[in-house]
Amino acid sequence: MLLTLDLVGIFVFAVAGGLVAVRNHLDIIGVLVLAIATGVGGGVIRDVLIGDVPPPALVDWRYLAVPTAAGLVTFWFHPAVGRVERVVNVFDALGLGMFCVAGAFKAHEYGLGPAPAAALGMLTAVGGGVIRDVLAGRVPVILRHGEMYAIPALAGAAIAATGVEWGLRPVAVLAPAILVASGWRLLALRRGWSAPVPRPGPAA
Repeated sequence: MLLTLDLVGIFVFAVAGGLVAVRNHLDIIGVLVLAIATGVGGGVIRDVLIGDVPPPALVDWRYLAVPTAAGLVTFWFHPAVGRVERVVNVFDALGLGMFCVAGAFKAHEYGLGPAPAAALGMLTAVGGGVIRDVLAGRVPVILRHGEMYAIPALAGAAIAATGVEWGLRPVAVLAPAILVASGWRLLALRRGWSAPVPRPGPAA
């Protein structure tokens, strides 16, 4: 199940990365680079931190074939320019939910407790997006003012990590955890929710 979740998450994140490249008018190489970096970046960071080296993305051909295919599909069949941002947001939210859960599950398999597993799940979810935005010359989503991105990922990862720690089967917590992370992210975009920011200090 972890492999399937990883590959599906890689695909949807790679589509999001490819759409960002299309919006920035990059050529096919640029689309593939952003698709692959977005798809496998967070997972590679996770695997290095927990000691699963070399990372599966470098030894299992499927981890590179899936984002490459996603990048090619995106390059040839991308939506009209006016709809790109909305589609990017949907795929990014789906990838966020899948990756935060996959990261938490794998961290638990490697013996981490609920809190570090949840943190690593969040890092898995946001890592690829950070790499994508840096390569595309954008401020990473998690650093934008008040952006509700890391918090939903942490919530979904916490549900997954806590559930398996309590002895629940991963399949039982899979859907609720993804729904919380992806749904929260999409609702935040739709309703304009933002993360807490510091109160303005006294005028200098």
